[in-house]
Amino acid sequence: MDPFIPVPPEHYGGIERVIYDIANQYVEMGHQVTIVAGPNSKSPGRLITYSENGPLSAEFNLKIFLEVFWILRKEIRSHDVIHNFGRLLFILPFLKRKTKKVQTFMRYVNRNNIIKFDKVHPRNLTYTAVSDAIKETGNTPNSHWETVYNCAPIEQFDFQANTSPDSYLVFLGRIERCKGLHQAIKVARLLQRELIIAGNLSELPEEITYYEKEIKPLIDGRLIKYIGVVNNQQKNTLLGNASALLTPVEWFEPFPIIIPEAYACGTPVLGFKNGGVPEGIEHGVTGFISETAEEMAAQVKLLHTIDRRNCRLAAENKYSDAVIANNYLAIYKNKQ
Repeated sequence: MDPFIPVPPEHYGGIERVIYDIANQYVEMGHQVTIVAGPNSKSPGRLITYSENGPLSAEFNLKIFLEVFWILRKEIRSHDVIHNFGRLLFILPFLKRKTKKVQTFMRYVNRNNIIKFDKVHPRNLTYTAVSDAIKETGNTPNSHWETVYNCAPIEQFDFQANTSPDSYLVFLGRIERCKGLHQAIKVARLLQRELIIAGNLSELPEEITYYEKEIKPLIDGRLIKYIGVVNNQQKNTLLGNASALLTPVEWFEPFPIIIPEAYACGTPVLGFKNGGVPEGIEHGVTGFISETAEEMAAQVKLLHTIDRRNCRLAAENKYSDAVIANNYLAIYKNKQ
């Protein structure tokens, strides 16, 4: 994994959380696992740390690349699989090695990079995406793709079967315009329903402006409340006691981890029809899919028709850490 956020993160960090969850599952199964990640990381097996924690960066860093290269060059002989959740370039030097390689994408794929890799005719490489929507952004005639959704460690979340459909609504995520917090607030105000907001503030200048000018003035501490970042224990309580999670995203959302986390608590999810979000919602069974705040507000009034047991079952049968770990394991075992 890229080194910027520790594995696992205490607060924000979706990819890093999934890595740790599936690694724990593999160790419980009896497999040997090595996590290669930034400082302050943990591993249920071996741990190799490199580089530094810090702000997320999309820029290619030669120093980071070389550190990873030397680590993988040494470790590849003693491992059956390299599963890369970091940047695609990390596996470039090893494309012709017979070792099984899995490259996971958790966001929009630059198809041109996949086409360039195709020309090298990589050996034993499988691409995975966290939703069909993301898979279609990178799929090419000469590459092999599978969809494996994000997971939640469901045993860490308590199923709350009796939470009232009239309880508060919750928004949980990074506070940036694309996440649609302003739409969630609009829903709450249309219905005069309490909305609790949890998540970290972005450090990007345009997002700081978004928060200060469009969000903060609407936080009144009565109808609209902001409680800051939450850890897993706090998230468990916050989600379990909510009538629904609102995810009115305004971008091509890959597949938010918060969906299986909400389901693990029995909490329905209401989401906009963007990216992979609709793939995680069974309309009318585990939540509702909409396209506008007004439509979502109307669906909030239907929460009494959702059986929260169906949400928990979705978490257990489709998105648990055990299920997703086994989905990846099947890919590891399948020679391409």
